[in-house]
Amino acid sequence: MTRTKSKVEPLRLLSYGQSTSKPVALATIFNAGTNTLCLLLLLIIFGIVSGIGKYVKGMTIVQLEDGSTKPAKSLAPGERTDQAINTFVTNSMVRLFNWDGIIKEDENGKLVQKPDKGVEIDTEKGGKRKVPTDVWEAAFALSETQEFRASFLKKLAETIPEGIFNGQGSVTLVTNFISKPRKLEQGKWEVDIIGSLVSFNAERNTSKGIPFNKTITVAAIDSPKNPPETTDIAKKIYEAKMAGLEIVQIVDYDLGKKKR
Repeated sequence: MTRTKSKVEPLRLLSYGQSTSKPVALATIFNAGTNTLCLLLLLIIFGIVSGIGKYVKGMTIVQLEDGSTKPAKSLAPGERTDQAINTFVTNSMVRLFNWDGIIKEDENGKLVQKPDKGVEIDTEKGGKRKVPTDVWEAAFALSETQEFRASFLKKLAETIPEGIFNGQGSVTLVTNFISKPRKLEQGKWEVDIIGSLVSFNAERNTSKGIPFNKTITVAAIDSPKNPPETTDIAKKIYEAKMAGLEIVQIVDYDLGKKKR
């Protein structure tokens, strides 16, 4: 009886299981490498998304009237950013204290300049004086509470030189400093403005400046909703209050008090 010789398998050092063919091994290594690369890419993407998430936290996207979009940060009803407050105060003050006797009107899509007839205001002394049309419109940024806007316009009308409407000169507000808003209470802040009112003669070759140092108190309001069809006056009111703020007080800046 012939004894069949058993097949001796080669010794495999530190190995277990069945041997694997070379193509399968290469495929396995390739898949492992691909999975590792994908994991690294996912970690990188996660890091980028997390960074963006921190940057835009609390922000949303709003669409403007021209159809474009921009990021915006959501705020509580009684909160406003420092930049929004300072921009509102600066723009309002410049519009209220720039007087040149000229009004700009849109005629068939073209902006033209015309002499400003002004708006008559009943003064506290019983007479009538004029304020520039732009000033009258800008005054809608003032609060109507306790007739603050009406009282302000009466005093302002007595201050504006009548020669402004005859081309005899102009007055410009130059702001040198505006402070960071100081929060007084929820929805109310005060801002200091340091500047000068510079008056020019008709030829604008002579000027004279007087200090204009004021503390402005502003309060948060609900931004009005502009209806599709409305009057020109209503549109001016909406534009003046679109920032969601109104001026409730204007007093002289007390330099001595601020230093104490």
